[in-house]
Amino acid sequence: MGKIFCLIGKSSCGKDTLYKRILSEGSLPLKTLVSYTTRPIRDGETDGVEYYFLTEKQLAVLELENKIIELRAYHTVHGIWKYFTVNDHQIDLLKNDYLVIGTLESFQKLRAYFGSDKLVPLYIEVDAGERLQRALNRERLQQEPKYAELCRRFLADEADFSSEKLTQAGITDVFHNNNLDDCLKELITYIKNILCFSQEKADNINK
Repeated sequence: MGKIFCLIGKSSCGKDTLYKRILSEGSLPLKTLVSYTTRPIRDGETDGVEYYFLTEKQLAVLELENKIIELRAYHTVHGIWKYFTVNDHQIDLLKNDYLVIGTLESFQKLRAYFGSDKLVPLYIEVDAGERLQRALNRERLQQEPKYAELCRRFLADEADFSSEKLTQAGITDVFHNNNLDDCLKELITYIKNILCFSQEKADNINK
């Protein structure tokens, strides 16, 4: 059975960059599992790459078809934005291992849906001041910067990723993204070790 490696962390901790760099690592046979959202697409994003961008009506259809694995709704200053995972054509754990980007909440719901033996958390941490500066730099590049939403999300993340909640979720390993290249190497080594151990276990069972 395959594994789902879930990159978790506060906003602007470098998840998107690490995600792309890990996938570009040729020795890791990881498939992508793109999440869905109803929030507006940002400058530089592509539908089907960062997210599948759907309308509320499209989401309602998926809910009627019982295809929603997990869904989170956030009350932003621009309205309610929803993020969700769909049991669609992307998922086949009998054949593949996956890398996804998620939140603490989505990780726990995916684990409940697929089983704790299938989900592997990769928690990324960055100093709060550095994270806030990165978020500000990124928002300035938008055609219409949403600074109020940036501040709301920063404060919400501080609460959502408290040490108590991380402990409750069973997350003990932390990858510090103070230096992108060093963090990337650490993540790749960790993933390879997990995959090698899983393969050895499968080989022993089949003997």
